[in-house]
Amino acid sequence: MKAALYQVDAFADCVFGGNPAAVVPLESWPADAVMQAIAAENNLAETAFIVPEGEGYRLRWFTPAVEVDLCGHATLATAHVLFAHLGHARPEIRFETRSGTLVVERDGDLLAMDFPAAKPKPYPAPDTIAEALGGKPVVWMKTTNLMAVFGTEAEVAGLAPDFRALGRLLAPMNAGLIATAPGSGGIDFVSRFFAPVHGIDEDPVTGSAHCTLVPYWAKKLGKNDLVARQISKRGGTLWCSDAGERVVMRGRCADYMKAEISF
Repeated sequence: MKAALYQVDAFADCVFGGNPAAVVPLESWPADAVMQAIAAENNLAETAFIVPEGEGYRLRWFTPAVEVDLCGHATLATAHVLFAHLGHARPEIRFETRSGTLVVERDGDLLAMDFPAAKPKPYPAPDTIAEALGGKPVVWMKTTNLMAVFGTEAEVAGLAPDFRALGRLLAPMNAGLIATAPGSGGIDFVSRFFAPVHGIDEDPVTGSAHCTLVPYWAKKLGKNDLVARQISKRGGTLWCSDAGERVVMRGRCADYMKAEISF
């Protein structure tokens, strides 16, 4: 079989920024093992696969190692491909996923994603996780992922985790780890995201992590509209809104490549 493959930098104003994702539009589903092999061959944080379903699409996401329940940047990239390259004419796109129905719509020159909120609760993380992370958070929180809250952006930027140790400690929870702190210069908060359990030591820009970050910082800062910056090496900016049980994340995409794959 052959299929088109688009590689898109999500949450980026230009190529070589944000988080790269591969998008593979299909008419029907190949075997799961084939999709996992394609994702491993791509060796990107996520490969998204879509098949038409009803008035929208069924969307699935694979890292090089596993299928995941939710991925923000690959959803944004998929919507971009549909709007920019595949002639989707309606103002919104509905995706059916493992995490329910996700809607992406145009918002000026941005794309806006409506995701479920994941409100964190305090968590007594063991000191061994802080040691593997390489810093001393002021607060630990947890949803599906752990979240370490630091006092300054510099502390988050300076983290140099022991990924082998961190992966071993997070494996029983099957969790990633968000590190975050207040931002500056018009940025409300910054973050980094580590997911060695899922085959990704550090993810460049993580939409799903902001389902946790936005409710936390909206409450902490007393504001519903927030500008976020993920301060990985590539980096990316998200314009976010807290909507109670939902989180809206907005960003841009840049095209890097269109190709044809054989499998």
